[in-house]
Amino acid sequence: MSESNSGARSNGKITGEDEVVDLCRDLIRIDTSNYGDHSGPGERAAAEYVAEKLAEVGLEPQIFESHKGRASTVARIAGEDPSRPALLIHGHTDVVPANADDWTHHPFSGEIADGCVWGRGAVDMKDMDAMTLAVVRDRLRSGRKPPRDIVLAFLADEEAGGVYGARHLVNKHPDLFEGVTEAIGEVGGFSFTVNENLRLYLVETAQKGMHWMRLTVDGTAGHGSMTNNDNAITELCEAVGRLGRHKFPVRMTKSVRGFLDELSDALGTELDPEDMDATLEKLGGIAKMIGTTLRNTAAPTMLGAGYKVNVIPGQATAHVDGRFLPGYEEEFLTDLDWILGPRVQRESLHTDKALETDFDGALVDAMQAALKAEDPIARAVPYCLSGGTDAKSFDDLGIRCFGFAPLKLPPELDFAGMFHGVDERVPVDGLKFGVRVLDRFIENC
Repeated sequence: MSESNSGARSNGKITGEDEVVDLCRDLIRIDTSNYGDHSGPGERAAAEYVAEKLAEVGLEPQIFESHKGRASTVARIAGEDPSRPALLIHGHTDVVPANADDWTHHPFSGEIADGCVWGRGAVDMKDMDAMTLAVVRDRLRSGRKPPRDIVLAFLADEEAGGVYGARHLVNKHPDLFEGVTEAIGEVGGFSFTVNENLRLYLVETAQKGMHWMRLTVDGTAGHGSMTNNDNAITELCEAVGRLGRHKFPVRMTKSVRGFLDELSDALGTELDPEDMDATLEKLGGIAKMIGTTLRNTAAPTMLGAGYKVNVIPGQATAHVDGRFLPGYEEEFLTDLDWILGPRVQRESLHTDKALETDFDGALVDAMQAALKAEDPIARAVPYCLSGGTDAKSFDDLGIRCFGFAPLKLPPELDFAGMFHGVDERVPVDGLKFGVRVLDRFIENC
């Protein structure tokens, strides 16, 4: 075991590493499935659980309920130097739903098997919630104040856009984040093993923006037995087919370029941006995460039309999940309209901005140093997240956001496939590694 402030000590006291697995299992056992509506079963229970764990070590957490059952927990830890800007550590307690029949172990059991904690939320993101709780509880029990104030936020509703969680707090309670200039959250700090001498740890510095949209085509209704040259379904399906097969051009944002430059150096080969398929083949499981950050994307996800087999409907609809790279929203929308054609009406249902920050500064240095201390072959690198997180809400307050939830992963684990997938799980050793890294990071941030 590495020497570390948060490592197991010989004085018999409980440490962060001792607690993190049980904390993670407890959180997984609280069913916080988010169905995308007003309901949020379990979010209140999770908020109360977190508040209890924080209160046990002397903090005064507050629970904010934006709608019945949709609850978030926030607490502030006083730092050694209150004149310094504060750091936000945020995580969400809600998860996407899971069908237990599809899983090897019940998704809300927190089962330990094959060296992993299994369950919905194991990587998205009750692992980071547990690591944060474990580190904070250990530091406060042992009287180790952080160098600066830290705001902790355990949030509802991230999986449906954060309306009842981060967005509510930012809009209604911005004072909670007074003095905060930087933040860390989910989907970053995980490892990708290049070889026995090098492990890259991907730190999220950018996120794609979002356009969820409804496509509508109006046509001429009629009898199904008649010839109809104005069939709304035919017109819509042709447009959706064009969109689904379209390959948007490669666009190099600074985060993607930074990652590819680091990867090129690590592999000892020059990468060709115009031949990214060959590059992606070298990335194994994380190719799914990286590949979608090279270009804008538009994925058709739902179709709707008609009510009877012998009736040609007068209208057909489709839903599309569109994602655009930082700096390319206008190009994306122009391309969409060109691909879809004049007959298709495009209606925006939900939009969110893209984010990007530079991979530099003292906070990044602290991440690299903490990783290197626990894994001598670690190298932190920037990357762009294909989805979005609560960071988009905190960005509205001028907070510089990173994804940093450190995990050292076995090379064979399909980490990208864990997100919203069946048999989601996190290695026990990875959780303990994360505790050690987070503790070092907080000590030097």
